[in-house]
Amino acid sequence: MTRITLYGRVDCHLCHEMRVVVDGVVDGMPGVTVEEVDVDGDPALAAAYGTEIPVLSVNGRKAFRHRVTPSALRALLVRERG
Repeated sequence: MTRITLYGRVDCHLCHEMRVVVDGVVDGMPGVTVEEVDVDGDPALAAAYGTEIPVLSVNGRKAFRHRVTPSALRALLVRERG
């Protein structure tokens, strides 16, 4: 199981763009879960991520921030799955 977490904000255009890339890459990919976390819902997360959002974490490790390309995400997921 591969776990992707997208940390972002509701009114963040980069966050929406990153979600589109994530959805396009993981669509039809078995064993991958995607969770979206609004950092503004938790003061500790808002302080930790600040203006760094969006941040994409794969299996609990920060993998990308601000932008990700489909090819970069796909390559990382292939490596994670072994």
